[in-house]
Amino acid sequence: MASAAEQLASNMNFSAFAQAKELQKRILFTLFVLIIYRLGTYVPMPGVDPAVFANAFQQQQGGILGVFNMFSGGAVERMAIFALNVMPYISASIIMQLMAATVPALEKLKKEGGEAGRKQINQYSRYLTVVLAGVQAFAIAMGMESPDPTTGATIAVDPGWFFRITTVVTLVGGTMMLLWLGEQITARGVGNGVSLIIFAGIIAEMPRALFQTLQQGRTGAISGALIIAMLVMVVAVLLFVVFMERSQRRLLVQYPKRQVGNRMMGGESSFLPLKLNTAGVIPAIFASSLLLLPTTIAGFSAQSGPEWLRTLSAMLGPGQPLFLIFYAAMIIFFTFFYTSIVFNPEDTAENLKKYGGFLPGIRPGRRTAEYLDYVLSRLTVIGAAYLTAVCLLPEILRAQYQIPFYIGGTALLIVVSVTLDTVGQVQSHLLAHQYEGLIKKTKLRGRKR
Repeated sequence: MASAAEQLASNMNFSAFAQAKELQKRILFTLFVLIIYRLGTYVPMPGVDPAVFANAFQQQQGGILGVFNMFSGGAVERMAIFALNVMPYISASIIMQLMAATVPALEKLKKEGGEAGRKQINQYSRYLTVVLAGVQAFAIAMGMESPDPTTGATIAVDPGWFFRITTVVTLVGGTMMLLWLGEQITARGVGNGVSLIIFAGIIAEMPRALFQTLQQGRTGAISGALIIAMLVMVVAVLLFVVFMERSQRRLLVQYPKRQVGNRMMGGESSFLPLKLNTAGVIPAIFASSLLLLPTTIAGFSAQSGPEWLRTLSAMLGPGQPLFLIFYAAMIIFFTFFYTSIVFNPEDTAENLKKYGGFLPGIRPGRRTAEYLDYVLSRLTVIGAAYLTAVCLLPEILRAQYQIPFYIGGTALLIVVSVTLDTVGQVQSHLLAHQYEGLIKKTKLRGRKR
């Protein structure tokens, strides 16, 4: 027999959505903020020569600039005020998570501080975001002041300290504004605001990638059969990613019975869900950024760079065998590393023991931690193989058939994970609205009686 929550979930439809006025307001607010974000990606940064920058970007879009441009919804290509997007905040958050797991003071603040400790760590992440964004913005300003080796032109119209300060203030201000907009979505809208901003940027660039693919088919650069096969493959990969992201291993947790007066209480059971891909999309982002960095540096330095750097960039070019090997190795490494930070078997076993829960056939305490670590390691192997396959497939296709970067890989993982999370929150709001309706009906019936 279905539970009350399952019965309510089965009754959620468009009529239930039409009655949830609070959810409608949250969705409209989220769309309004995302429209503001998209408008900001078209506001150009002052002091930049558009023609010279477009030429430089065309030469470097295969490197890390292509990754940043995808995440920023084309803002890098237009050198807009939101060019850095929220990537500095994501990097800062990951660094703070690593530090919270290794630095004793931050670890204590995270475990014992409660909600106040979490807010304090988030505040540290914001401070670190300003630092990282400032360093990246200054590096961008210095790169735009470097003359092109062939034409001698500079991207900066008037190079100097005024241009550098203006660039740093503009880009850092744009990042912090996006961070504030993301927090507003999280508080007053639906879904995780920062994730939705990245999601909106990727979705906005996908139609252009599809148009470029169709244009290549019209000119004969790609055959029509290949385009059809690619679209079928994208749908198949999408379904596969959804299946893998929702897959989990459920461990049965049993709670002992206890006697309260003349009655026996407890004895219920629950499940401890372990996701197949606990690390999410973080390993793919880290691995792609680290591998594409040498290529971008060598491209900026052009002929003035050292010989070893140009050789390394050629060997680590997208689609090259060495690139694919290092890409796969880094994804696997970061998957295991980040999973060990997100899920701690010893803490989970200790919490189960504290509340009287145990796994059937496993002793509480150290044995439970060892068993959880054993199960998690096996799941992480499958998750790492899944991430590697999804990320390497578009790289191979892009190198062999010149397919646009946006289709597949990291972009697809982000789109799927954010969509599933947002849909889950919408269902939660609808479920809460139905519960409120039942409570109101019960109160009215009680008054009539």
